[in-house]
Amino acid sequence: NTAPRCGFTPQYTELENLYERYKDKGFTVLDFPCNQFGGQAPGTIAEIREFCSGNYNVTFPQFDKVEVNGEGQSPLFAYLKSKQGFKGFGNGQQAKFMDEMLKKQDPDYASKPDIKWNFTKFLVDSKGDVVARFEPTVSMNFVSTVVSSKLY
Repeated sequence: NTAPRCGFTPQYTELENLYERYKDKGFTVLDFPCNQFGGQAPGTIAEIREFCSGNYNVTFPQFDKVEVNGEGQSPLFAYLKSKQGFKGFGNGQQAKFMDEMLKKQDPDYASKPDIKWNFTKFLVDSKGDVVARFEPTVSMNFVSTVVSSKLY
């Protein structure tokens, strides 16, 4: 799930790089913008696509905006979360910031499988098995390493 007005938006560049590097091996990136976190995906899907292609050269598939949590959540995200729940933000300054921010909103947030913020990523294999979940604070270098290891 993504949002073009998020602090993690520069990850679009790294996601596009991953897509370009591995698309010939059957890998793809599927982008589902979501406006549930801080209203950071305003506008129409056409405006979001224009922003992403113009600013980050995004060529991977982008879908209509979805809800990833709550009553109106997409069935896809319900499935993804059921297979790979939240395991924490990891270490580092961004991880600490996210943890503190979310604890203020919900002291029990970490015990729930919900998507916590924009740019949570899931790796799904060719059989539909959800093999990994990456929180937005996870290094894109690590994501790339995991993707590479699953393609060989």
